[in-house]
Amino acid sequence: MDFIAIGDTVVDEFIKLKEAHVSCDINHENCTISMKWGDKIPYDSSILVPAVGNAANAAVAAARLGLSSGFISNVGKDKFGDDILETFIKEGVDTQYVAVNDGIPTNHHYVLSYDSERTILIRHEAYPYIIPEGLTPPKWLYLSSLGEHSEAFHNELAKWLRGHPETKLAFQPGTFQIKMGKEKLAELYALAEVVAVNKEEAEKILGLGLPAQAGEADIKELLEKMRALGPKIVLITDGPNGAYASDGVEMLKVPMYPDPAPPKNRTGAGDAMTSTFVAALALGKSLTDALAWGPINSMSVVQHVGAQKGLLSRDALLKYLADAPAEYRAQSF
Repeated sequence: MDFIAIGDTVVDEFIKLKEAHVSCDINHENCTISMKWGDKIPYDSSILVPAVGNAANAAVAAARLGLSSGFISNVGKDKFGDDILETFIKEGVDTQYVAVNDGIPTNHHYVLSYDSERTILIRHEAYPYIIPEGLTPPKWLYLSSLGEHSEAFHNELAKWLRGHPETKLAFQPGTFQIKMGKEKLAELYALAEVVAVNKEEAEKILGLGLPAQAGEADIKELLEKMRALGPKIVLITDGPNGAYASDGVEMLKVPMYPDPAPPKNRTGAGDAMTSTFVAALALGKSLTDALAWGPINSMSVVQHVGAQKGLLSRDALLKYLADAPAEYRAQSF
């Protein structure tokens, strides 16, 4: 198999709020949302989206881009678990390594959506994380968000990777993996072909505090220090400022791909960027080409509600690339 993603999968329930107040600092960052307490608050709509999550989104993105794709994860023996498995099968993602757990419910998150931004209420169930028996080594493993009790699994995975050097690791750390600290996950960082994070996540991992409006020198520092953890390639995304990558030889940047219309919801934008970047590398593309592919899928995803609806086929992505404005290109900085 070309690509197997590892991570928790969830059912996202999108609740579009009607009334809320958003407060931000002077740079329009560190925003908070507030609603009346002890009141009945009307909402616009509610949409249930199964089979999502960082790694799940990556598995679907890879399948749509033409890779043979599979998924290592857990679901509950319930309706939501059935919905998740059906969704993956429909998307052409191999589910043989998805464990169905009796007595542990399927992960269910709530996405509070207002304008184009969102806050996600998360809960990761205590699944028994294991490397599936008889796992056939894929060309790429894509590791992302797992629950906070998964430390031992990360050690087991590092041991497995040492025994299977033919498999390349892409690591997109999730919330709890970042909280574990770089010391506990030092071996995984060192074994990784690709580590992908956003700017704020890189600062947390490294224990750095950079200006809110970071310049190129700040990004270069982040790229260099993340690469010092051991991965061959580092990808750092910075929202509207674009994305950056380095393999120790080249330092590249790419702007956002222009939005054809105002974004509907930003859930899954980072996953689309990262998984598309990795999928392009898995397809044999250069670092420059992979960096140019990522923002196109990210642009498409934010035009829809849910992290997967807008994920593109390879032909559709290449058409956007061919039609890109002249200023849209990956270049050295």
